[in-house]
Amino acid sequence: MEIEKFDIEGLYIIKPIIYNDERGYFFESYNQAKFEKKLGLDIEFIQDNESKSSYGTLRGIHFQKPPFAQAKLVRVISGEVLDVAVDLRSSSPTFGQYQSVILSAENKFQFFVPRGFGHGFVVLSENAIFSYKVDNSYSKESDGGIIWNDHLLNIDWKISSKDILLSEKDQSLQSFSEFSSNTIFKI
Repeated sequence: MEIEKFDIEGLYIIKPIIYNDERGYFFESYNQAKFEKKLGLDIEFIQDNESKSSYGTLRGIHFQKPPFAQAKLVRVISGEVLDVAVDLRSSSPTFGQYQSVILSAENKFQFFVPRGFGHGFVVLSENAIFSYKVDNSYSKESDGGIIWNDHLLNIDWKISSKDILLSEKDQSLQSFSEFSSNTIFKI
């Protein structure tokens, strides 16, 4: 696997080695020992999740508050998404900055998002199947989020706002300034 780092510390793109032949392809989508060795991270993923969404569906920007904060390893099985991670660590020099990356069934990239980040994605293809591993249990009471179109974050979602499809929950998330006045990630 090939690892690409970003300017925002802790975020990585994992590019698998893909073996193609006339029958199709094969690749390791996850290998604990290689993950630890290449990234130097000792993470135990405890749950896999999957969602299917149609074009324009935006899920996020979500996070779990401590002690239920979650690291995620995300990928797309079918289709294409723009995946976004927002640094919510108050002590970080990149606090409030975001990184976006295209994940697709074609490129097979994975995006590692550590604890202390908000996470969201928007579907760019007709449909997408999105899969992710998490390293901590979900807690409804610890669920949090920031509104997708926050003017301070100014995220370029790569599609027109008129095409964005949101859940009721995601329509009523707080602004970044509301979040930052109650800093919860002191990582």
